[in-house]
Amino acid sequence: MCGFACLWQHDDEALAKRMIEKIEHRGPDETQVYRSPNVPAIMAHCRLSIIGPSDGSQPIYSADNILVANGEIYNYSDLRAILGESAFETRSDSETILHLFRSRHLRWVTKLDGMFAFVLATPERVIAARDPLGIKPLYVARFDEGLAFCSEIKAFDGLGLSQIEAIGPGEMFDSLDGTRRWFRVPHGAAEAEHDLDLESVCRELRLTLEDAVRKWMVADVEVGSFLSGGLDSSIIAAIAARAIDRPLKTFSVGLEGSPDILAAAEVARHIGSEHHQLTFTAEEIAEALPHVIYHLESADVDLVRSAIPTHFATTLARRHVKAVLTGEGADELFAGYAYHHDYVHAPRELADELTRSLTTMHNINLQRVDRMTMAQGLEARTPFLDRDLIDFAQSIPASLKMRITNEGSAKTTEKWILRKACEDLLPKELIWREKAQFDEGTGTVDTLDEALSIATNTSSPVDRETEAGLYRDILYEQFEDPDIILEHAGTWAEDRVAIGSKGSE
Repeated sequence: MCGFACLWQHDDEALAKRMIEKIEHRGPDETQVYRSPNVPAIMAHCRLSIIGPSDGSQPIYSADNILVANGEIYNYSDLRAILGESAFETRSDSETILHLFRSRHLRWVTKLDGMFAFVLATPERVIAARDPLGIKPLYVARFDEGLAFCSEIKAFDGLGLSQIEAIGPGEMFDSLDGTRRWFRVPHGAAEAEHDLDLESVCRELRLTLEDAVRKWMVADVEVGSFLSGGLDSSIIAAIAARAIDRPLKTFSVGLEGSPDILAAAEVARHIGSEHHQLTFTAEEIAEALPHVIYHLESADVDLVRSAIPTHFATTLARRHVKAVLTGEGADELFAGYAYHHDYVHAPRELADELTRSLTTMHNINLQRVDRMTMAQGLEARTPFLDRDLIDFAQSIPASLKMRITNEGSAKTTEKWILRKACEDLLPKELIWREKAQFDEGTGTVDTLDEALSIATNTSSPVDRETEAGLYRDILYEQFEDPDIILEHAGTWAEDRVAIGSKGSE
């Protein structure tokens, strides 16, 4: 996992250095700036070494092609075998991007399986692309006759730029051909067929999920797991614990005695993990707010609230590992939010809503997870957003995701098919535990009034409008051009404000 800043047809090495210094937290292990004699590009890269730690430095350059990449390519071993081992000079998974490009396959980027953002430059063109769901960030700015690319908006802060865009999930930008979408989220199924074999669906879902977890654990360093005690993180941790030959390191945070702390400890005992927990106070929340908002690059109330416990979870996990698994994506794939219950009698509408929400994750939950973890040099991995799992989950009828489980009481259960497929992994009371938002389960919401009173130095309760103003003021204090940050900030759409966010659950 890394960060980068690139200049194309703009010869200013000092500017590239200034940009990469703004985001060096993303890659604390090594920083490199490279100017090519034959390519009109300056590439700057900061590295968090996960795969190929001894020889995976970037930028990577070969035959007048230069590459910087952020993320992980999980099928890199298969791609190396196909492309020919003799072509490779390092063990880095990122090098496969360069050789795939040189293979001249028309749709070469579609062969990359993982989470990634990259910029690749040749003497004639520059190409930039982003993974299917936008797990990893990528921005481009136009100025003078050139282009600038970066991993976080703050790299552009103070440069006086106005033409800034995010390269979207599943998009590729080519200076010769423009932008095209190379991946589209498959549309979700609605009603189940009468002869659907439910047992077969559960079995295939479980196998696909297990394969995704194993794939997303590939690393040359130890991978741990966030564990809130909720359904999603508990399933991921339980599968991960079975996939390795040592105790899995798990991490939970919250107020002393909060529901998440208690539930996570119970899950950890059940799966036999090496469990670590961290409790925080209102004073520590207030103290952390400037850090959270600066790195989050947003002042949205709901996003900040959910980023607070993610910050503390990252603080804890980074003491022990460099990479963690998280549960992001399960709610969008399997109908896990409170408002999804309203669709129980409208499976077609539910399927459409789940498809829509998958396409917007990059600017909300995925932005939160990326920024909060990378702020401390921790790589977060999201197995639920594996491409194969997305394909299969979208083929499962929405009527099996949100289901009426008691006709007499009309009780509905979210993520029903996921619970059913994994019910042997955890105790019954945990697998069927009702969902809570991450900021509620950790106790963040319960103590937020006190934290905000400390931050505003007032004894009066802080209403939502005042809270929003406080977050905005904190953001404005930390940037030279705060408006460009807010313009591209992740926010909950008005029709989804009540959803909240789920953090590491």
